[in-house]
Amino acid sequence: MDSIQGKEVLISGASIAGLSAAWWMNQLGYRVTVVEMATQPRINGAAVDFKGDTIEVVKRMGLYEQLKKHCLHVDLVEFKNAGDQTEGAIPQEVGASNDLEIERDVFIDCLFRQLSSEVTFLFNDRISALQETREGIVVDFKQGGRRSFHLVLGCDGVHSGVRKIWFGEEAKYAHFMHAYGSLTILNKSLIKPGTMQLYRVPGKSITLNAYNKKTDVIFSFVSDTEIAYDYRNMEQQRQLIYEQFTNQSWRSVELLAEIQASDNFYFVEFYQIRMPSWTKGRVALVGDAAYCASPASGMGGSLAMSGAAALADALRQHNGDYEVAFAYYNETFRLFIDSVQAEARKNLSTVFLPETEEAVQKSNAQTTLL
Repeated sequence: MDSIQGKEVLISGASIAGLSAAWWMNQLGYRVTVVEMATQPRINGAAVDFKGDTIEVVKRMGLYEQLKKHCLHVDLVEFKNAGDQTEGAIPQEVGASNDLEIERDVFIDCLFRQLSSEVTFLFNDRISALQETREGIVVDFKQGGRRSFHLVLGCDGVHSGVRKIWFGEEAKYAHFMHAYGSLTILNKSLIKPGTMQLYRVPGKSITLNAYNKKTDVIFSFVSDTEIAYDYRNMEQQRQLIYEQFTNQSWRSVELLAEIQASDNFYFVEFYQIRMPSWTKGRVALVGDAAYCASPASGMGGSLAMSGAAALADALRQHNGDYEVAFAYYNETFRLFIDSVQAEARKNLSTVFLPETEEAVQKSNAQTTLL
């Protein structure tokens, strides 16, 4: 594709969306630079799920067999009551689907190693300003320097700097889902590996998920109003969890002590990013920056990978004509995003945070899980 070969693309963000976009843009023939404000690719965080049509994307990238070797599996989901009795359980059949759940660092390392000799990475830096011209888009970097690119892709997560600079403040697009949660990853097994346990009371839930000598500890709660907090202040975020769960039953006392002792702690507001357009001029957004569906979707990794592929396919189909390709990306990928976001809103109240005792009991009696 002569209209693509050698043209320069800047990608902001070196996590799942950014590395996936870098892979596809490199395959198309663009000269790719990735800028990341951290000192290395974003390896921290929960395991990621690749589901449904995203599996075909993983296979197209030649990653499926390699990732399958590291696939995690939940053998049993148990619904617990305050006395630690199991009120319901759902066995999970091994090999029932092609879906993949992979520890984040394993996936990021796999993709980064493929790209490290093909793509230029600028760590410990970020975009500070953008200016579009007739020939391209001029980028100013925080660490100094200015360069011109053909396209800029914002793949820099829910608090996207590219979105703020080019599309406006986050508040314009963020839709609060009236819930908050935290994830702590412990380097030990608190329950049998391959098991997930859920304890729920109206408006609150605690989840344990054990795998590879680790345990995810997840606290979630409903909030009628938004809570003002500093997303960089871990101690303040821990305190919000303590205030919600100090007087709860099951294993709450033990688990609150565990999160106090761990630095591997993440606090998240449940919200969705909904935008009328994911593109503007020579800039396109991919992944959480464009269409975060919230943790209730279980599809963050899938949306990032599928979105990167959808954008690349649009550029390939339209021979690098970014204006036509960006319009096609907005049109054809939106139905899928709308359905995932709608399902996430439903899941939040039926699976993750039932708000009545009747809804809790109904969920505990279910025979299938997401």
